[in-house]
Amino acid sequence: MIEIESITKLGELTGREVAVSGWLEVSQERINRFAEATDDRQWLHVDEERAARESPFKGTIAHGFLTLSLLSEMLHQAMHVGGVRMGLNYGLNRVRFISPVPAGSRLRGRFTLGQVEEIKGGVQVTWNVTIEREGADKPACAAEWLVRYYE
Repeated sequence: MIEIESITKLGELTGREVAVSGWLEVSQERINRFAEATDDRQWLHVDEERAARESPFKGTIAHGFLTLSLLSEMLHQAMHVGGVRMGLNYGLNRVRFISPVPAGSRLRGRFTLGQVEEIKGGVQVTWNVTIEREGADKPACAAEWLVRYYE
């Protein structure tokens, strides 16, 4: 885990890859729980037999939004910013689901600091994130993620 002393120090890291998370497994159980939580039970995600027969991926794949939702945990694993009272997910400017995430895959996030803007009581950071799938040629997802850090 990368330790960043303060939100003031974040500005010095603009344009650089700051951290890489550990690997997270996307098991079929995790996919099923996500399907239940979101009421998105499309067969491509939850019906292992049908997906093996009919899917071009030869098995179930994770929801794109499941992949995206793992960003918070990846960031938490990858870095800590000192002096922060609260971090707030402020949204996304851009998201692309580049390649599928088959059940059983392992993912990790790579965080590059795109921009730091001052806001009342803190800063708004734009993280350029790439979610890699272990052993894949292409990333699973790329996103421009806005996070607000309050002192």
